[in-house]
Amino acid sequence: MQGIDILVSEVGPRDGLQSIDPVMPLAAKKAWIAAEAAAGVREIEVGSFVPAKLLPQLADTAEVVAFARTIPSLTVAVLVPNARGAAAAIAAGAHKLTLPLSVSETHSLRNLRRTHEQVLAEAKEIAAMIAALPASERPHFEGSLSTAFGCTLEGAIPDAQIARLAEGLMAAGCDEVGISDTTGYADPAAVKRLIALVRGAVGEAAVTGIHLHNTRGLGLANALAALDCGLTTLDASLGGLGGCPFAPGASGNIVTEDLVFMLEAMGLRTGIDLERLNAVRAILAEALPGEPLYGFTPDAGLPLGFRQAGAARTLEVA
Repeated sequence: MQGIDILVSEVGPRDGLQSIDPVMPLAAKKAWIAAEAAAGVREIEVGSFVPAKLLPQLADTAEVVAFARTIPSLTVAVLVPNARGAAAAIAAGAHKLTLPLSVSETHSLRNLRRTHEQVLAEAKEIAAMIAALPASERPHFEGSLSTAFGCTLEGAIPDAQIARLAEGLMAAGCDEVGISDTTGYADPAAVKRLIALVRGAVGEAAVTGIHLHNTRGLGLANALAALDCGLTTLDASLGGLGGCPFAPGASGNIVTEDLVFMLEAMGLRTGIDLERLNAVRAILAEALPGEPLYGFTPDAGLPLGFRQAGAARTLEVA
């Protein structure tokens, strides 16, 4: 596995901020995104195009996208709940759109107020919008299988249903299918099994990324299982921002700092400078006073002799 480039996609400005009550000021969001990009983060999900009345924390997403697009070499990603949101994201200039499709239809109706077939119809409409653009202006379009490891409303989801919906997303025109552990139910064995299932349905090339939570402390173990399967994109949130209200005291999202440390300690390239990444936490601490930030690496510091040369770090042993 050594020498492989791993894309750590920062989702804190979207998944993290939508999970907490305080509204981060626009200036702080811009500072956060700029600082992470300067630390070497190559992809950031900066927001979501949902009605402001539903998520006031993300009401300024269009402005955030406009700012993030000024940062060279940064992939500006957003979540869109439907075709209307996708149209707004395209108009704002986002480089990547993610449409969530809950494999639990009960959750889909609660979350998006749409059935599976309605979401697939939205995916088809979004794909048509993108196809109508000049090739150089088309954003990457990901369909994400939410609640893939189980649902708090339905429990386990049948494999046949997951495979059918993955196939449906690709048939609708998505460029790839992502896998999301929305509820934090995943374990390493389940991660490997589900990746094999989805790849069996849509092909290996269509499944490269996964969104995992650390709700029950298995986030990094699950990430390692995904790496073992050959996935190369892992989502994470700075400071583990955002969380699961059903697991008090536990971080919902994988901590970006801890994930990057694990990858770099293993000899995998992320292109991210850990010391600069850890320093970004100060922006969150100032803008969101009282909001808990998680992470073992920032608290413990880097090991003695841990040096980075270019994009890879190794532990120097005397």
